Amino acid sequence: MASNLEKNIRKTVTRIINTSAALNRQLKNPLRKHLFLTGIHEPMRDELSIDKLTVSGEIPAALHGVYARIGPNPFKPDPRGHHWFVGDGMVHGIRLSNGKAEWYHNRFIRAGTLERKGGPEAAAGPRRGARDTVNTNVVKLAGKTLALVESGPFPFELDANLDTVQSTDLNGTLTKPFSAHPHEDPKTGEWHAITYEPETQDKVWHVCIDKQGKVVSERAIAVRDGPSIHECSITDDYVIVFDLPVTLSLAALTQGFHFPFRWNKNRPARVGLLPRTGSSDDIVWCDIDPCYVFHVANSVQHADGSVTIDCCAYESMFAHGPDGPNGVPCGLERWHVNPATQKVTRTTIDASPQEFPRIDERFFGQPYRHTWTVSQPGEAVSNFVADNALYHHDLESGVKRSYTFGAGKVGGEFVFVPKSDDAKEADGWLMGLVIDTHKETTELQFFDALDIEKGPTGAIFIPHRIPPGFHGNWIADSYQ
Repeated sequence: MASNLEKNIRKTVTRIINTSAALNRQLKNPLRKHLFLTGIHEPMRDELSIDKLTVSGEIPAALHGVYARIGPNPFKPDPRGHHWFVGDGMVHGIRLSNGKAEWYHNRFIRAGTLERKGGPEAAAGPRRGARDTVNTNVVKLAGKTLALVESGPFPFELDANLDTVQSTDLNGTLTKPFSAHPHEDPKTGEWHAITYEPETQDKVWHVCIDKQGKVVSERAIAVRDGPSIHECSITDDYVIVFDLPVTLSLAALTQGFHFPFRWNKNRPARVGLLPRTGSSDDIVWCDIDPCYVFHVANSVQHADGSVTIDCCAYESMFAHGPDGPNGVPCGLERWHVNPATQKVTRTTIDASPQEFPRIDERFFGQPYRHTWTVSQPGEAVSNFVADNALYHHDLESGVKRSYTFGAGKVGGEFVFVPKSDDAKEADGWLMGLVIDTHKETTELQFFDALDIEKGPTGAIFIPHRIPPGFHGNWIADSYQ
């Protein structure tokens, strides 16, 4: 535990760095065109409630709840020091019931940072410091709908209409940073996350939450250089930690960039197998060639103790510019992690550039067969979106199926929803947002998860462009 002297020194250094960053930010060009503030990424200005929505095809009648997706939507766009990952959070949702679309809502997350920019009044609830923007994921956790971000802030609770209720420390049990990507163990109902904050460079944390929504463990894991860890994965025995070469850059921080993480070419890469119980000192680190991963499809543990991880990898990340993600994609890979040799072997499943892998979450951390992704641009420097396609990978047969959305159409992450709790793997629907850049409109499209090539079976039309965002989920009525 840090002494009072160490804490005071850290606070003083932080103030000096923040002051320098603010001054340098003011010197940047306020008029430059920013890839993630213009064009398809131009933020929405208003919060809307639309009750009459046009529907084509068939909406699954068994779905009762809200499809919710969140992303950054700067309230007062300013290109100076801006990064796509730090914009004010805005959640979008479409309510479904009995095969009908009942409404569309979009709402800013009522953070204190938003209020200080002249936005709506901040919601009540505990905070971890002044920086409380939440913009990356929406999940159902222990009966609550929570908006999430990584690197420090507490989650925000949302109501059934997607209005902000409060920020939450999970009834006083969460004391460490949280993650945008916790994962639920379908066997136990526990949630697991690897969390970090830029103020702390020598450790990250494993946070475990029980199915009642109470934090039951916050274990520190020793690292160096302050790595940015977007998500983790799990198996029956392990939590998987991705300690990869994107780390805190003091140069970027003092230059005024709001997202101060950069590719660190001198930093080794490793994957940790952390036992789910016991001491974090028991973690087994396995070396891997330098690369970066945002998102994992799944991980499976084998009888010999080894683990395979399916993920979307990059040669590097945040090495080519300060505005947004800019790594060269390697496609969908399978990593074989061998704790006996402490090495990771990488093989390619599909070299096509792709992102946002999703699976039937009932099989997370378990043997599985199917994953779905969306294609993405192959170049390093871009606004991360382009005309694209939906992919279905049958990992058992090796067959890849695809559906191209069409000219000027950009699809985001697609979420799988099973037809019933006891349905076979992949027996269900996919749903996700598709932007029409020509018409400046958006559709929530539905697919038969095992037959995407025939195209959407139904769609709900939103009469405006929803800016690209990050993650969403199906929030069934039983969870609200």
